[in-house]
Amino acid sequence: MDEKKKISFIINPISGTQGKEQVLKWIDERLDKEKYAQEVVYTERAGHAVEIASQKAREGVHAVVAIGGDGTINEIARSLVHTQTALGIIPCGSGNGLARHLQIPMEPKKAIDIINEGLIDVIDYGKINEVPFFCTCGVGFDAFVSLKFSKAGRRGPLTYLEKTLLESLKYRPETYELEMDGSTLRYKAFLIACGNASQYGNNAYIAPQATLTDGLLDVTILEPFTVLDVPSLSFQLFNKTIDQNSRIKTFRCQTLRIHRSKPGVVHFDGDPMMMGNNIDVKIIQKGLQVIVPRTTGKEASNVLQRAQDYINGLKQLNEIFVEDITQKNKMIIDKGKEQIKKLTKI
Repeated sequence: MDEKKKISFIINPISGTQGKEQVLKWIDERLDKEKYAQEVVYTERAGHAVEIASQKAREGVHAVVAIGGDGTINEIARSLVHTQTALGIIPCGSGNGLARHLQIPMEPKKAIDIINEGLIDVIDYGKINEVPFFCTCGVGFDAFVSLKFSKAGRRGPLTYLEKTLLESLKYRPETYELEMDGSTLRYKAFLIACGNASQYGNNAYIAPQATLTDGLLDVTILEPFTVLDVPSLSFQLFNKTIDQNSRIKTFRCQTLRIHRSKPGVVHFDGDPMMMGNNIDVKIIQKGLQVIVPRTTGKEASNVLQRAQDYINGLKQLNEIFVEDITQKNKMIIDKGKEQIKKLTKI
C-alpha cells in the first residue's frame, strides 16, 4: 500500500468574517483519508504562518493548505516558493483574490473536494522590493485604503467599501516616474496596480487580462478622475472591463521601477507596508506549486457566480452611498437649525 501524503492545514483564526470550526468538521468528514494524512496548526500572530509553512516544506509534506484570506495565503506561499510542497487554499478571507482567480470555490466543502482531486499547477509570483506577492501589489489609493482597512476593527467587504468611499473624497493623486523595458514615463495617477493575478478580491478585476503563467506583470494606471467617472469605473471594475475605461492606462512588463517624490505606503496582496521613494516590482516565473480545480465546464457557472457577486456588490455600494448621503443631509439640517437659532436670538 502506498504511503499516505501528508497535508498540513494552517488556520488563521481571525481572518475573514466566518468561524473556522465548521471548516475543520468538513475537512474531517470529506478529506480522502486513504490518500492523505492530515494535521491542523493554528497561527498565533502575524508572520507565524511563514514560520510554520517553512518548517513543513523542510519536512517535505505534500501540501500546506491555507484556511484564511490573502494575507494568510501570502505568508504560507512565500515559504513554499521553489519547493516541492504545494499550496492548497480553503478561502475564508475578506477578499479571496487568488482563490477567485484560480476558480477555487468559496464554499469550503467544494474547496476540500478540489484538494482531494490533487491536481497541481505551477504559477508565477511577484516581488515588490523583494517582498513576495501572489495576487496584486501597488501604490497610491489602493495602498492607502489597505492601510486604513488594516486599522479597522471590523472585517469584510462592506468595511472595505466604506473605507474606499470615505477616503476617495480626500485622496489626492501623486506624480510617478515609471521605468520599464528601457523606457521612462511620467504619470499623475490615483493608483498604480501591478497584477500577477487579475483581481484584488471580491471579483474586483483591476487587471482583468492578467494570467498566473505568462511571466508578465499586468500594470494598471488609474489617472485622475471626477465624481462623474465613478459609476462607470465601479461598473467596469466588477464587470472585468476596467481596462476599457478612458481614465485607465495598461501595459505589460517583466520588471518595473516606480519612483515617487517621498516615501509612503504600498500594498502587497492587500497588506500595507511603508517603503521608500523607489519601488522595484518584478515577476518570477513558475515559482509556486498550487492545488487547482479542473477548469473544464466551470466557466459557465463562474459567469453566473460573477453576475451574482456583481449584483451583491452594487447593492452594498448603493447602501453605503444612501447611508453617506443621509448622514450628510442630517449634518446640513442640523447645521441649518443651529444657524436659525442664532438668527432668532439676534
